[in-house]
Amino acid sequence: MTKLIFSGFGGQGVLLMGYVTALAAMRQGYNVTFLPAYGAEIRGGTANCTVVIADDEIASPVASSPDVVVVMNNPSLARFSSIVKPGGVVFINSSLVHAEMKRTDIKEIRLPVNSLALEIRAERSANMVMLGALAQSSQIVALDDLKQALGETGLAKKEGILKLNHRALEVGAECVRYAQK
Repeated sequence: MTKLIFSGFGGQGVLLMGYVTALAAMRQGYNVTFLPAYGAEIRGGTANCTVVIADDEIASPVASSPDVVVVMNNPSLARFSSIVKPGGVVFINSSLVHAEMKRTDIKEIRLPVNSLALEIRAERSANMVMLGALAQSSQIVALDDLKQALGETGLAKKEGILKLNHRALEVGAECVRYAQK
């Protein structure tokens, strides 16, 4: 069983990251839960979602001690870094998050996802850059499965946007691959 939390401001696409991850895992044959949470104002407010992926039935969609946390802004780091289980991983958007981690028992992966998205002229695809990095680093879901899952969302109606998001996934994966060498 793998428990993930995706977190950030509303409008950063954190719910889409979780949804696409859950959909890709479901297509791979896993049992999945997806639990979104966001403030009333949505865009600019806080947003997060929990995804649980398992071989067996999932008793609860809540991730009280997640294996992985994706942090797209400073408030999310403050809120979620303390609950990651020891040995877990925190993916941090270093374009916006400058606070330091206080824990030494978890792995930290910092990526300038906003900057990377700007480089490929896909400013609104920072979330997909992060998701590509997560896929490459964690092997929780395959990059190709994420691309297929993206095609099953409303983005499939806009071919140009879908292609940009596919490229953003690849950039995130390449960034992590390069960092691991």
